[in-house]
Amino acid sequence: MATWSDVGRIAAALPETSETSPRSWRVRKKLIVWERPLRKADYAALGADAPSGDILGARVADEGVKFALISDNPDVYFTTPHFDGYPMVLVRLAAIGVDELTELVTDAWLAQAPKTLAKAFLAEER
Repeated sequence: MATWSDVGRIAAALPETSETSPRSWRVRKKLIVWERPLRKADYAALGADAPSGDILGARVADEGVKFALISDNPDVYFTTPHFDGYPMVLVRLAAIGVDELTELVTDAWLAQAPKTLAKAFLAEER
């Protein structure tokens, strides 16, 4: 079970990443992960499937990745009509493990980081 402290620790370890507002992290000016409480329209769209608890929004590489995550693990990942057409996925924070969260945040960072910064980071990780 992951927490907001885990999200912050993971994001802070990535180059040039900052918490730009409470529970919202960016690489330079690009959003990577953020707290995304459900809104009235989300509850209406999700109905009885609307989760309770903390929700993390995360950037993904493309919609294919989004739909693969949701398909592979619908107990953790989901979306709402608000994000139709956008490479972003919603995460039940209490349902994701720290290792999987680390991969998700890192992938979000890689999707948003400038290419030279991402390339340098990947070279260091090897």
